[in-house]
Amino acid sequence: MVSRIIDAHHHLWDLTAMRHTWLAEAGVTRFFGDPTPIQNNYHVPDFVADHGTLPVTGSVHIQCGVALDHSVLETQWVQEQADEHRMVKAIVAFCDLTKADVQTTLDAHQVAPLLRGVRQIVGRDAAEDAKNGTNDLLDSAAFTEGLRCLIKRGLSFDLQLTPPLLSAAAKVFGKVDALPVALCHAGSPQDLTPAGLRDWEFGMKQFAELPNAICKISGLGMFDQNWTVASFRDRVLRTIDIFGPSRVAFGSNFPVDKLYATYGDTIGAYLTLTDGFTDAECAEMFHDVATTFYRSV
Repeated sequence: MVSRIIDAHHHLWDLTAMRHTWLAEAGVTRFFGDPTPIQNNYHVPDFVADHGTLPVTGSVHIQCGVALDHSVLETQWVQEQADEHRMVKAIVAFCDLTKADVQTTLDAHQVAPLLRGVRQIVGRDAAEDAKNGTNDLLDSAAFTEGLRCLIKRGLSFDLQLTPPLLSAAAKVFGKVDALPVALCHAGSPQDLTPAGLRDWEFGMKQFAELPNAICKISGLGMFDQNWTVASFRDRVLRTIDIFGPSRVAFGSNFPVDKLYATYGDTIGAYLTLTDGFTDAECAEMFHDVATTFYRSV
């Protein structure tokens, strides 16, 4: 029985207060589908309405496509939401770690008391990544140096990438093994063929060797849009097997995953799939790991 849930991965946005790149695009289908139904404001009360009667006692906001020059504004706005509604316990902001002004930008983000880490997306989808070149971050000395800046500031890093990048990422993050790193979306398993899943599992095992890493099981609906509990089963249980319950945290990826299912169905699937674990293990995965990693209460 899970009595408390920390949603380790969700998003908030206000399209009138700041500029989000993909949320401002009309009629553009993304790798995760048509975003039109969620291209409107999403505040803490909307998130609370979505989770309903589930025992969600706190959450972690993850940046989601805000324009670079509005990234600090996003952090400030989320902090205001947290102060007003007392749901968000940690903020993970967007910062381009390769920029010359990275220290100044991080100073501005860290004015927010709940700032805990940074996410700079390394990989989303092969077609989109070919256009924006974010995969090249793993070969960037400036990026690695930016990661070291986070260590000095006591911050963590949220890593979103695709399975072909897992091996290279394991080498990069192995060089900064004092940096807490959260692998988002269970490594984004997009190729659901037997061969694709074998490659994903191989990369996940390599990444799990990093002692500084946890894995967030979130966002699986983006790659399996007509999902069922049965279709999620292997990816969820293999991820837990690879990382262990003490290094796994569950997140909803709302409102993006609202495109495919309700909050109750999404988290309900994870609760169903972990029914065979002990109460202590479930407490770790649904609450304690996120609380410890993001230094929240």
